[in-house]
Amino acid sequence: MTKAKTEAATIRDVARLAGVSVATVSRYLNKNAPLSPDAETRVQQAMTELNYEPHAMARSLATLKTNAIGLMLNKIEGDFFTPLLEGIENEATQAGYHLLISSSASIGPGRSSPLGPRNTDGLLVFSNAVAEPALRRLSESHFPVVLIHQSPPPDLRIPCVTVENKAATFKIVSHLIEKHQRRHIVLLRGPDDQEDSHWRETGYRQALDVHGLPFDPRLVRPGNFEREMAYRSMKEILSEGLPVDGVFAGDDEAALGAILAIQEAGLKVPDDVAMVGFDDQRISEYINPPLTTVRAPTEQVGRTATQLLINLINTGEAQSLTLLPTELILRRSCGCST
Repeated sequence: MTKAKTEAATIRDVARLAGVSVATVSRYLNKNAPLSPDAETRVQQAMTELNYEPHAMARSLATLKTNAIGLMLNKIEGDFFTPLLEGIENEATQAGYHLLISSSASIGPGRSSPLGPRNTDGLLVFSNAVAEPALRRLSESHFPVVLIHQSPPPDLRIPCVTVENKAATFKIVSHLIEKHQRRHIVLLRGPDDQEDSHWRETGYRQALDVHGLPFDPRLVRPGNFEREMAYRSMKEILSEGLPVDGVFAGDDEAALGAILAIQEAGLKVPDDVAMVGFDDQRISEYINPPLTTVRAPTEQVGRTATQLLINLINTGEAQSLTLLPTELILRRSCGCST
């Protein structure tokens, strides 16, 4: 039986529920001796069920401050994450913090996150890398958390940092329509559960609507912000013989895959199919043809999120929403001469 919410759980309660000794729980919290995977799992599950947060105790004892911040990601792949990690690490180092990184894709089913109150002073969470129930527990225990590219649930006051997606996508798709007279524009959608993907699709649809172009669901396919998925989706569209003269690839990773599929079909970018992306990754100006895209301040996102987290750790306060501006970058893949 769990303790009433009005009564704070103790380390003895955790030990009793987990079926281990108090010393075992202490070793788990302090990481000063190895434990079996089964013992670790039982202790963490007991802590979660009891809403036991040792970080509150750590704040009362300066010697238990970790001087570390954590970063939770879904997975680490693609060129997008390099500037983000550079921004986070540089800002953390300047403030005297170590950076611990964990990918949720590497955590097995039923296993708890390796990062949290017991080994960090605060947590950065990238786009849905932590499930909502866990976010709620962290928020209710007043553990410092900042979200990246994700808004918090409406009833939780968790700071977040993201970029302007909708207006930038509207602008770049409108550029294809107005400047290059493209009328059959593919959308390679990002992941269904990502906020960036939602707002970019909204901008795409609005651009078509404002310019009087019908929305064709046959031209909307998964890109998932991945080269391979975008490559497969683009090959399917071309094999079906659908009219296509432009592509908004969702992001630059997807654009690279889509360009390869177009070229393999014997078509030319941009003569036959104009291509635009999003993010302005470092490789984007070096591919052939150089990619028209939206420049997102990815490194600054990392820096800003880390600054907010450190301020939250030190003062308990942080700005609730930081929306960073984006910029249209014109290159040859859309048909521009620059």
